[in-house]
Amino acid sequence: MIASPFRRDDDVVLLADGAMGTNLLAAGLPEGVAPERWLTERPEEIAALHRAFVAAGSDIILTCSFGANAPRLALWGADSRPRELNRLAAELARRAAERAPRPVLVAGSVGPTWRRKVAGRSSAEDDNAQIFAEQIAGLKAGGVDLVWLETMVSADEARAAARAAIAAGLAYVATASFGAGGTTPAGLSPSGFAAAFDGLEVAPLAIGANCCEGPDTALAGAAAMQRMPGVGLAVKPNCGLPQLVCGRAVHPEGPASMARFAKAAIDRGATILGGCCGAEPAHVAAIRQVIDAHC
Repeated sequence: MIASPFRRDDDVVLLADGAMGTNLLAAGLPEGVAPERWLTERPEEIAALHRAFVAAGSDIILTCSFGANAPRLALWGADSRPRELNRLAAELARRAAERAPRPVLVAGSVGPTWRRKVAGRSSAEDDNAQIFAEQIAGLKAGGVDLVWLETMVSADEARAAARAAIAAGLAYVATASFGAGGTTPAGLSPSGFAAAFDGLEVAPLAIGANCCEGPDTALAGAAAMQRMPGVGLAVKPNCGLPQLVCGRAVHPEGPASMARFAKAAIDRGATILGGCCGAEPAHVAAIRQVIDAHC
């Protein structure tokens, strides 16, 4: 039995953080460079971002480890370092959480591998479970409270990552990213995503949607999921698709817009809210105000 790290009443909404990648880009991360490189090259920038989200009111902060699985790390020659980099990511977030004036949970961010299925392999799920197990082992060593699966695109990978979290003795939240057509890039529907966790020894703490094409798409995808009793609803959308303004990509949804999303999401039963690409501490603070008014 895996104990839930959440200590809340049924009507309390928890606030996750905002974006990692786009905020690090604003801090100087070069385009095309993996954010995980800064775990060793510029850890102070990641730590500062964690602290900013804590100051904005986040109850949960996600580690800088979205792309820290071996296949993704291989793209920049770091495929031998998943345990090390995930441990460093968890330690940075843990230090920020421990300095907070209130309880803050650390969630280990786990993204997809984006691997193609290998012909002749009988179980891509088993292969992926081993990949995610290595990543999650590093996150656990660094002190995460739970695992956060995000931007999942296929049922195989979502289930494999969930199995790896369970095997590590960690609770997990699971979210997928849906397009305007209502499916992930791999064609997975919200109902298909929810069904990926059927029959597992431990159900997710919450399921839902992240990123997508903005708040409306994310909320629609999350609300369409069939959930088992006791499983919460998590919605962590981006701030709209980026638009080119004066030569730079700008996400159109500001803090006020994200506050309106938060109210709508709470009305639809969301129990965890946050922001994805484009979401700065100001966006998170605006959502915090809505949650506090609801409580």
